[in-house]
This record gives sequence, structure tokens and C-alpha cells, in this order.
Amino acid sequence: MPPNTTASTGQQPGKSGRRKGRKARLIVLVLVLALIGGVAYGSYWSISTVRASFPQTKGTLTLKGLSGPVEVKRDNYGIPQIYASSDADLFMAQGYVQAQDRFYEMDVRRHMASGRLSEMFGKSQVDNDEFLRTLGWDRVAKQEYDTKLSATTKKYLQAYAEGVNSYLQGKDGEDISLEYAALGFTNEYKPQTWTPVDSISWLKAMAWDLRGNMQDEIDRALLTSRLGPKQIADLYPQYPYSRNKAIVQEGQYSELAGAFQQGGTSGSSGTSGTNGTGGTSTGTASGASGTGGTASGTSGTSGTASGASGTAGLDNQLGGLTRVLDDLPPAVGVNGDGIGSNSWVVGGTHTISGKPLLANDPHLSPSLPSVWYQMGLHCRSVSSTCQYDVSGYTFAGMPGVIIGHNQDIAWGMTNSGVDVTDLYLEKITGDGYLYDGKVKPFETREETIKVAGGESKKIVVRETNNGPLLSDRDEELVKVGRKATVDTAAPDRGDGYGVALRWTALQPGTTMDAVFAMDKAKNWTDFRKAASQFEVPSQNLIYADNENHIGYTLPGKIPLREESDNGSIPAPGWDPKYRWTGYIPQDALPYEYDPERGYIVTANQAVIDPDKYPYTLTADWGYGARSQRITDLIQSKIKDGGKISTDDMRQMQLDNSSEIARLLVPTLLKIDPENKDVREAQKLLEGWDYTQDADSAAAAYFNAVWRNVLKLAFGNKLPKELRPKGQCLWVEPVNTTGPADEAEKVRECGQRDPDRAQPDGGDRWFEVVRKLMDQPDSEWWSTPKVGTRPAAHNRDQLFKRAMIDARWELTAKLGKDIDSWSWGRLHRLFLKNQTLGTAGPEFIQYALNRGPWELGGGEATVNATGWNAAGGYGVVWVPSMRMVVNLGDLDKSKWINLTGASGHAYSAHYVDQTDKWADGELLPWAFSDQAVEKSTSDKLVLKP
Repeated sequence: MPPNTTASTGQQPGKSGRRKGRKARLIVLVLVLALIGGVAYGSYWSISTVRASFPQTKGTLTLKGLSGPVEVKRDNYGIPQIYASSDADLFMAQGYVQAQDRFYEMDVRRHMASGRLSEMFGKSQVDNDEFLRTLGWDRVAKQEYDTKLSATTKKYLQAYAEGVNSYLQGKDGEDISLEYAALGFTNEYKPQTWTPVDSISWLKAMAWDLRGNMQDEIDRALLTSRLGPKQIADLYPQYPYSRNKAIVQEGQYSELAGAFQQGGTSGSSGTSGTNGTGGTSTGTASGASGTGGTASGTSGTSGTASGASGTAGLDNQLGGLTRVLDDLPPAVGVNGDGIGSNSWVVGGTHTISGKPLLANDPHLSPSLPSVWYQMGLHCRSVSSTCQYDVSGYTFAGMPGVIIGHNQDIAWGMTNSGVDVTDLYLEKITGDGYLYDGKVKPFETREETIKVAGGESKKIVVRETNNGPLLSDRDEELVKVGRKATVDTAAPDRGDGYGVALRWTALQPGTTMDAVFAMDKAKNWTDFRKAASQFEVPSQNLIYADNENHIGYTLPGKIPLREESDNGSIPAPGWDPKYRWTGYIPQDALPYEYDPERGYIVTANQAVIDPDKYPYTLTADWGYGARSQRITDLIQSKIKDGGKISTDDMRQMQLDNSSEIARLLVPTLLKIDPENKDVREAQKLLEGWDYTQDADSAAAAYFNAVWRNVLKLAFGNKLPKELRPKGQCLWVEPVNTTGPADEAEKVRECGQRDPDRAQPDGGDRWFEVVRKLMDQPDSEWWSTPKVGTRPAAHNRDQLFKRAMIDARWELTAKLGKDIDSWSWGRLHRLFLKNQTLGTAGPEFIQYALNRGPWELGGGEATVNATGWNAAGGYGVVWVPSMRMVVNLGDLDKSKWINLTGASGHAYSAHYVDQTDKWADGELLPWAFSDQAVEKSTSDKLVLKP
């Protein structure tokens, strides 16, 4: 039984007394919510009803299981700082406090991670549950708990779960949050007790959204239905190492690479036998080897797209997988696409304080509440029995702190983007699959999906030696390979190939151990040792300490592949040489410590130049627009001995400069549009400094031009599986030998969610267009006449057409008067509750959602308020938090969250940080006992 919780003012009312009035209160709540904002009487009663689920933050509570009293101090923003005298008490209190503020969010997350959303939301989530059960995150999490994690970590997870369950004891759903009250009208769902595995499984959901290049694998295969190898190569240019610097520029990797160049494939640290690991990375990263070798003289993307693995033409089949991924609710990102982050650290030689400054702002999907939860975990006296004094950001549902600082060190994270997933084509034969010339039986398990308000559904999950068959979850994917071009060695396709997923997160790991170890690390050695356990997801970790050291390390379980496979497209699962051969040893992963330049920048760019490193990390880095801009900003500050302050770091986080505008605007200003209204809009670009402020009319017009350039040059030429839903075009049939007559063209409508369609306008597309600017007569610059809009046959004609289309698009959206235009009117952020706020009744959405906010920034800028050019201008991912840690005086550090500490609608702390976040402000971040006490507005004492 979970421990009981009682308040000092009296016992919680009995269950029978509460249930007696439950239905009546639910009816009152719905009626009241329908009146919110319209009738004062309704507003009054809505507040009084909703407040029933607000947490107690003052006074005293009894929490059975504690060994001593615990203090919970909250500041004016409701951010808790917990003080205890033992580790177990600290994490038990953390569970209790997070459940107070965010239990509904925690509950939804664990149901997603375990494929049990249908239990809460009914039959609409059955397909999602089938897919999630096939992945089996919760099964892997249980294996981690049973076999991988240390006894100490298990103790902490158990204490955390006890704290959560103490909060739940004696409560019905509507006593916990408004959302449960709303769910009560459709089903009798009751929150269940929390388990340690629930916390671990959330790490799998986080890893899924940060999984690397799986979508790129799919997209490259889909592109082959309409584009040839050279065209695909144009759309996936090589990383510009000479212009946008890699993260690691100094360090011991040079010696390591030299050893491999001399030693061939012998490897180091137990890597012997991994065929082709030594001296091959340049070829695999640039595509010199490719997988098919059919695209002579072009980048490897082209070669791999049409290579011997036989993935060309998987349009219908992989399109089915894409639609499954579109529907899957995101955990922390945009379903794996567009996810970025900024982090950088500046050493004390370049700062005003003489000690390091560390900044971090992870870019994730906007959600309400924010995915992050701010808090501090403090032992009153750090000792062997109470080891933690740490503050920062964590996830509701997980003990410990993910990003932040302790009394000695600070650290931040960005997604590394290394390739840890591979899709495999599988030849299915009867009850098995073909491997190395033999039929092997599937591993199978039966799963039962319980459905609120409906009958349960049973599914069978089949797995190959490469992982679970994702194709079993979509009718089209069952026929994978029906149109595939395969080489003569490929097995007969029959009804088509299946698609299996191999992913590092589907194996038990030790990431939870790493979280606790980082939280108490005291120096670089401790931190590197802790980071080595951070297996999934692989992250760029930056570091600083109060002894004036800075560093970077890349942890993670990163697969080794045969020389013939760089992981860029689906591979033939029947061929043993496409199997993973091991993992890069942790001591062979890139790192950097105290570089001479005195700073380190990570913003999803390449980790290391492949000419200087023997392993292939990925073929799909971010292209470095943000990282190079941050580097330029740092260099401009420190030249001639200049010093950087905490506020300088904040200002860098808000930089709105557009690299693609800097490239294109000079050419756009040379164009002579005949129409006076278009010329009027063009004049907005004269003298513009390329800064995308929310009130900028120039930014609005340029981004509209950019969007139309992409649509005309590329978007209209992509297959339907990549284009946004609702965009319908008349196109030439596939496999025609020449231009089709108008009567022969077919109408095809886009199939992808607009927020994930292509071309998305990110820095890959910056690089695509940059390379084509010197080819003014490239076929990409051609577009047909539509209505009164002129055809284009070269770059400048297409730019003129885009300027015309942009003018009339903004006239429709913002009005004819360009003086009223602004980027923020187009570029708006809406915060939506991720369940009932997107699919619930309108009045519930009104109660739970907030916004809009008009924002500056944009795609691939440092202030990365991302938008998808194929889908529109709305904000689809954001700096989900911002922080600047001052190692000279930790109490002078600053932080902000996207929303607030509370997940309770109408709490004062629901979105109380959002306005300041939108304005680029940071809040004081108290850490020392004295500073926390001074900032405390509410104090709760938890007693044994």
C-alpha cells in the first residue's frame, strides 16, 4: 500500500463522502467552464471549483516513509527548492512535489510510453498504442530496472515513486486536476499508482524524439519516386566544414585518428574485427563509398539513394510509416524532425567575472505545461548519506536534474543527431524472415490494448534480428518493396518486404544511472565518467566548473556499421554485412577540454570533421547556421580583449539574424518587378539589417518570399508523401518518358502533416539554395505559369515570381497596407494542452489553452522559434527554456521556462513565465541557502 498523507489541519475526507457528490460537481464544472469569460458568476464558480485540485504549498503535511522533516520552499513563480537530510527523503519529496504540480502530465506521459493511451482517451488512440506496443518502450524500461541499473539508482526511483503515490493516496481524479474531471464524462478512468519503471520509460519517449536521422532515411527513399540520384544529391548537400566549424576542433582525437590511419582496421579499445572502421569515415560521411556506388561524381546521398540495397521506389510503403509517425503524439519534440538546441560555454579568460559562463536553450515542441520542470534538490549538509546539492531542469515524472548545476559544476545539452536508428527491409516468408540465405522464425508476443468505453484489442508483435516489424502496424507497410528497384542478389519480393527498426534505445541501458552521477559530479573526471553511462539518447554535453575549466563530451551508444553502409537509407535485412558490428567505445568518442580558443559551441552542427576521425557518426548533421552565428557573436565580443557578461550571453540567445536573408536579399533587390505593389514590398528590404524582430515588416515580406522560393523551386517537385496535406498539384505520372500533355497529368495531394512537410526551410535548405545561387540556369529554378503568374526558366525569374506570390499572399493575410505588416502577426505561438487542448470539446480547449504570442526569431536563427515553410508561418518549435549559469557566483545565474511550474489551468503559475520568455527576459536563479530563503514566498514542511 502507498504511504498515507495527512494535512496538519485535519484528515482528508473519506472516499464515500467524496464520491457522493462527484457527478454533481462534474456537471457544475462543465456548466461553469462554458461560461468562463462571459459571466462573472460563472467565472467565480469556475475558479472555486478548479482550485479544489490546487496543491498545498504552505503549512505542514505528514508524509509517511520520510526519515526526517523536509522543507519545500517556493518562490514567487512557484518554483520549488527542496531541503532534506537524506537522499531517499530528497527524492521522495521530489516525487510528491512534482505530482502536486504536474501529475496529469506525468500520467499521460507514462501511458504514451507504455502504449496505453487508449485507456485514457478511447479508441482514437488505438493505432498509436499499437505502434508504441510494437516498439515496446516499457518492456525495455523494465529490463533496465531489473538488470542494468545500480542498487542505489533503484533506491532513488523507489523513493520517488513513494512520494508520488503519497500524493495520490485518497484522491479521485478531479481532486488531482481539471483534465481528469473532463475525462470523467466519457469514461471511469482512475489514476493508478506510480512505479519506478514509469520514470525510466519516459527516457525512451525522450530518446524517440531525439533519435537522429530516421526520417531522413525515409525521405531519401521516398524521393526516388520522382527525383533522380543527382537531384537527390542536390537536396542533401555535404556539410560545409570549411565555413561552419565542427564542435570539436582541438583535442586528443587527432592522435586517435592518426593511430587508426596507421593501424588500418585494427581499431582501439576492443574494436578489432569491426570491418572498415579505420580510415573510412571520410568516404562514408561524404558519400564516396555510398551503398550502391551508382552516382559517380555526386555526393553519397545520391549514391545511396539508388544503391544496391534496393530502396528506390518505396513511396507508398514508407509513406505509410510516415503517416503513422505523423499521428504519434510527440514526447518532447516535433516527432524527431527539426529538433535543435543551442548551448555554449565561455571560459573565464573571456568573461567579466573571470569564471566560466554556460548557456543552454533546448529547442522542442511548444507544450502546455512546458516539458521542463524547474527545481532545486538540496541536502542540508552534503555527506555520504545525503550527496546532492543541485538545481536546474528536469522532467515531471523523473527524479534528479537533467540540465543545470551543482555547487561545483554546470552542464548543458543539445541533441547530437548521431545516427542510432536503422530501418531494414525484411523478406517475410511464412512465419519467418530471410537472413543469410535461411528462414529464421520471428520472435512474437501478444499484447492486449484496453480501450476506454470499448472492447479490448489484441495484437501480435513480430520481431526480426534487426528489431520489431513496424510494417505490421500499417497496411501499406505490409507491402514494403512492391515497387522497389533491387539488385539481382535481392530475394523475390513476393507481396513486398517488411520494415524493421533497429534502435539503440530498444536495448536496456544505464542512462538513469548517469543522471544521478552527473548531479553529484565534482570535476571533469567525475563528469566524464557519469556521461559515459548516458547511453540513450546521445547528446552533446558541455561542461564548466568553478575551477575555471570548460569541456565538451559526446556520450552515447553509437553503432558501428560495415563500410558499405553509412546508415543513410533503409538497408537489406537479409544481408549479414548490413548488421551492426558493435558500438564505438566510449573512450574513443570525441571530447574537448580547455581548448585554447577559450569557448565551445554546440548547436547541432557536425561534432567533428570526418577527415580527423575514424568513425562515422552520421551522414545527416544539422548544417551549422546557428552554431556559426553564435561563434561569430562570441568572437566579436572577445576580440581586442573584450569580456562577456551574463547579460551578453542572454542577448546572444535572442539573436534574430537571418543567414538566408543575408544571402538572398542583395539578389532580390536587383530584380525589377513591373507591378508597383510588388516594388513597394521590395522597398521594405532596402536597408534591412536581416534582423527578424516581431514588429519587422521587412522580415514578414522576406520570409514570405523565402517560403515561395522554396515552394516554386523544390516543393512542387517533391512526391506527395513529403508535401503538406491540402496542397494538391497536377503532376506528370511517374515513369513517363517525356513531358506529359496537360490532359495526361494526374492530381496528387500532399499527405504529410504541415508541421513536418518539406521543404521545411531549415538550414539544410539554406545550403541547398546557397549552392544553386551560382547556377542561375539550373533546372531547379524552373516553374510553370499558373493563371496570371509568369513562368520562370532561371533563378532571377523564379525570384521575381516568388516576390509576386509573396506580395499577394501577405496582402491576403495581413492586408494591402504594408505599413501594418509585421513578422509577429504571421509568426505566432499558441500553447496547447497536449491532450484535451488539441482534441477535447471547444470549451475545454478554451479552458486549457493559452495564446497567441507574436514572436520574433525564426528557423535556423539563434533565437530559434522554428516554423515550417511548407506548412505556414506559425511557430512549431521553440527554445523550450533558457538558462545562463555564472560559475563566478551561482546566485547570479539566470533562467526561464516556456510556461510555468504548474500544470493546473488557472493556477497563478500556469503560464506566468511565458510573457517574460517571449520578451527575452530571464529570472533570477537562487541557489545558495541565503538566496533561496530570501526569494521564498511559500514554505511547506513535510513531516515523517
